[in-house]
This record gives sequence, C-alpha cells and structure tokens, in this order.
Amino acid sequence: MFDALRARLYRLGFNLFPAYRGTGGRVTYVAPDWQEVHIKLPLSWRTRNYVGTIFGGSIYAAVDPFYMMMLLKTLGDEYVVWDKEAEVRFKKPGRETLYANFRLSDAELEAIQAELETEGTESIDRHYTVDLVDSDGTVHATVRKTVYIANGRDE
Repeated sequence: MFDALRARLYRLGFNLFPAYRGTGGRVTYVAPDWQEVHIKLPLSWRTRNYVGTIFGGSIYAAVDPFYMMMLLKTLGDEYVVWDKEAEVRFKKPGRETLYANFRLSDAELEAIQAELETEGTESIDRHYTVDLVDSDGTVHATVRKTVYIANGRDE
C-alpha cells in the first residue's frame, strides 16, 4: 500500500518537476516496484515544431530519464547508475499523442547484479530500447539508451 502511494507521488513529482514538465511529456504510470513506467507525449503548442509534428527534442527529452531512474530505484544505493549515451531513430512524424512503456524484468536486474558481483566486473554498460507509438501501435521513433552501472557510490 505504501509503495503504491509512493509511486503515485513520484508520478506527480515528475509531472510537476520543471525540467520534465518542459518536455511536454507526462508520466501516466509508475509501478510500485519501479520496474514499469508509462509516459505520453501529446502534440500540443508546447511540443509542435515548425511543420506541425512533434519536435524531436521533445521526443527524446520525454523518454530521457526513465531507464536510469528505474535502475536507481530497483538496484538500490549500493550501485552507481548514469546515462551514458543515446540514439534516436525517427521513423514517422508524430502527428498525434505518442506513448512509451518502459520495463525492466527480474531477469535483467538479476543479470546486472550477477555480472557486477559474481564476475567481479567493476562496471558495465547496458542497452535499452523504447518505442514511441501512437494509439494504433505504429512506431514513430525508437530511442536506444546506454546506461553505465557500477558497484558502490564512490565512482
């Protein structure tokens, strides 16, 4: 119960935080365990570019923080997590609200911990991909994020 309330407060916090609010994106769901986040990015006066479609900067900015935040919340304070690299592939102009769903599986989290703890690796890079889709499921953009993860807080 408390985790569900905390997740709703994080959702509200993201939507009120000026840096995220400026993207035009809105967080619509945060799972209590932080393994799933949903966002929407409407076409509006704030996100519309010169030719009437969603601005590419809004597309990227709306999805930017989530894999890093999800990993920070799910792995805990004993890990350092940083965004390292990003790539956006634009496939179709966004002429309506776009949606993105971020997911981290238990298997992915276990693989990260195993690689860092049992194999003695100091740090790793993980790659995550998220599609921005319209209400019909048509992909308009694909964002690939590289996230740096290391043991400890001293890095």
